[in-house]
Amino acid sequence: MLTDFGYILLFIITAIAFTVVILFVAKMLRPSRPNIEKLSTYESGEEPDGNANVRFNIRFYVIALLFVLFDIELIFLFPWATVFGNEYLIQTTNGLWRWFSVIEMFIFIGILILGLAYAWVKGHLDWVRPEVKVTNTKPNVPAALYDKINQKYTKQ
Repeated sequence: MLTDFGYILLFIITAIAFTVVILFVAKMLRPSRPNIEKLSTYESGEEPDGNANVRFNIRFYVIALLFVLFDIELIFLFPWATVFGNEYLIQTTNGLWRWFSVIEMFIFIGILILGLAYAWVKGHLDWVRPEVKVTNTKPNVPAALYDKINQKYTKQ
């Protein structure tokens, strides 16, 4: 007899096993044809410049977070539109509730517009492409010193 925690553990083990099996089957079925184009670094459709280990512009994350924020908040409009668009519900409720829901939704949309205006005024929606800085990868140590160190360790 399993306890409630036993069922949860069984569910977790099943989920992990299912994930591993699906990934293994996908690896066996998919074609593997690597080429230079597929193995290159993808930077939003632009040719990669320099080393990939550079700092990203923080505006990328800010714009991504703003998109997620407004996208999730707009999801709340769909239930309202579904209920408000229902002809039977409109006919059976009194006019006060209909106006209350309309005013409530305009307040919600107004708050969204204020948030968007705030982000716009603060400059979070301006996209500035950062300049690529090329770093000097040549060592500051002279080659003669490397040769001296190599001779020291090869004599032993």
